[in-house]
Amino acid sequence: MSGIDDRGDAYENKFAHDEALKFKAEARRNKLLGLWAAEKMGKNETQAEEYAKEVIRADFEEPGDEDVFRKIRGDFDAASIDQSDHQIRRTMDELMAKAIDQIQNEA
Repeated sequence: MSGIDDRGDAYENKFAHDEALKFKAEARRNKLLGLWAAEKMGKNETQAEEYAKEVIRADFEEPGDEDVFRKIRGDFDAASIDQSDHQIRRTMDELMAKAIDQIQNEA
């Protein structure tokens, strides 16, 4: 039975590790996304850092990426920034890939 228990523990550990990496990558992506959006809105460096934190916090409203998308979309609309939904979502995907790459290269 020990072999089965060991295998189960290994799967649990891998799952926990993967979830931690996913959380870290999403937070990194959200920071990068916030900085990207802040630049589009003409914010200075200090304002951009604070805005990036707001985007990170927005991700805790509900599971998935829709809360982050709505934050960016609403702020772009309020600032009259011309970015389509597709452009925002594409940037979210591109920045997720960048965030994963950065995290993998830190190890």
